[in-house]
Amino acid sequence: MGKVTAVCISEKRGTKKKEVQSAFLRQNWGIENDAHAGDWHRQVSLLPIEKNEAFRAKGADVDFGDFGENLIVEGYELRELPVGTNIRIGEALLEITQIGKECHSHCEIYKAMGDCIMPREGIFAKVIKSGRICPGDEVALLPLDAHCPFTAAAITLSDKGAAKEREDESGRLLRELLTEQGYHIVETLLLPDDQPLLERHLCRLADHRQVNVIFTTGFSKRDITPEATIAVCDRMADGIAQAIRQYSLAITGRAMLSRAVSGICGATLIVNLPGSPKAVRESLEYILPHLGHGLGILRGTDGECGHTQKGDNRNHA
Repeated sequence: MGKVTAVCISEKRGTKKKEVQSAFLRQNWGIENDAHAGDWHRQVSLLPIEKNEAFRAKGADVDFGDFGENLIVEGYELRELPVGTNIRIGEALLEITQIGKECHSHCEIYKAMGDCIMPREGIFAKVIKSGRICPGDEVALLPLDAHCPFTAAAITLSDKGAAKEREDESGRLLRELLTEQGYHIVETLLLPDDQPLLERHLCRLADHRQVNVIFTTGFSKRDITPEATIAVCDRMADGIAQAIRQYSLAITGRAMLSRAVSGICGATLIVNLPGSPKAVRESLEYILPHLGHGLGILRGTDGECGHTQKGDNRNHA
């Protein structure tokens, strides 16, 4: 069992957080009177006291809240917890939504020390049950629910779409079909055909948000989706792309033109889909009933010899 060491808030963005004696966690919002609360996935930030103390030992003059964290917690290696883990503090309940974060501009701590631990060691959560918390409260971890929906991200690659010169019909249909099958869509992106940009988002979604599956759609002369997918994946999952091609060839010979690949980045499956709405529908209707077991193995909630069926997202997942 861990405990809360400090609670910190700031009323304005860009200002240091200060310790308070207690705070109210409001469902689907965050900490009342904290500038970073809101209807998004990073409502509350947490940092282990052990990492804070190790950084101080290097000579850093940092107080609680200086890294922008809301809660200092002791007793757990927070960085090792999977996204989706629930954290109980008194009557309040948090759900981890992101591990670490991208650092777009270096803070004053980094400028002084040449390092900052929040991008590596900080975690972020949303409030799923309200409650008041204060320093000294016990912190309990609840295991990841094997029956919670799989998370998904949908990315459309289109120069014209990103420039708002074309409607993203394939991306819209992709989101609708995944929602119908019980997937929880955490992000949707419409990007130009830019390989470094796509690689950065694929890595962010896999590493920080630990999305269970990322679907991409798009086809153009500048299509770089397969190259970006191969570049970020640790292992390929060629069977999925091959199955989509084989199924599609029974519908149209144009399926032979597909360059799509599938692979695994960390514990995230990445699947390239065709660009047309019709082909997106056909591909998803074919593969979704068979993906659930594999996604469950990747996130650690299914045994390798288990058997699950569905549009196997087990909402049903």
